[in-house]
Amino acid sequence: MEKIEIKIINSSDNQLPKLETPGAAGADLRAFTSEPITLKPLERALISTGLKIELPNGLEAQVRPRSGLALKHGISVLNSPGTIDSDYRGDIGIILVNLSNKDFTVNNGDRIAQIVIAKYEFPIFVETKELEISKRGEKGFGSTGNN
Repeated sequence: MEKIEIKIINSSDNQLPKLETPGAAGADLRAFTSEPITLKPLERALISTGLKIELPNGLEAQVRPRSGLALKHGISVLNSPGTIDSDYRGDIGIILVNLSNKDFTVNNGDRIAQIVIAKYEFPIFVETKELEISKRGEKGFGSTGNN
C-alpha cells in the first residue's frame, strides 16, 4: 500500500485524524467548537474541525458520514460525500444534518465525520453529437430492477 504525507494545520485542541485499523479507508474528523451545538430535528449546521490541509495535485479528500452516528442518532453529512479540492486551504467544515426526531448535541472533540483521500483523473470534456451505444442506453433510475 502506498503511503502519502498530507500537510495539516491543527488549530483545535483535538488529535489529528488517523486511520484506526490497518484496513481502514477513512479517518475520523472531530468537532472543534467552544460550546456545544444542538441540532434540532431536520436542522443542519456547519461544524468546524479546526483543520486545514494541503493535498498534492491529483488527490481529493472526501468527507463522509460516520455509520454509527447515522444508525444510532440519524446524523449525516448533508453533501455526502463532500469534496475538498487540492487547492483549498481553508478550514474543513462539516455540514451535519439531524435526520432524527430528537435533538442531537455536538461537543468539542466528538467524532462527526470521516475523511477519505482519493486519487482522481483530470478530464477533458469534448463536445460531440453522438455517444457510443451501450446495452443500458438511456435507462435510468431503477432500470435494472430490484433483485
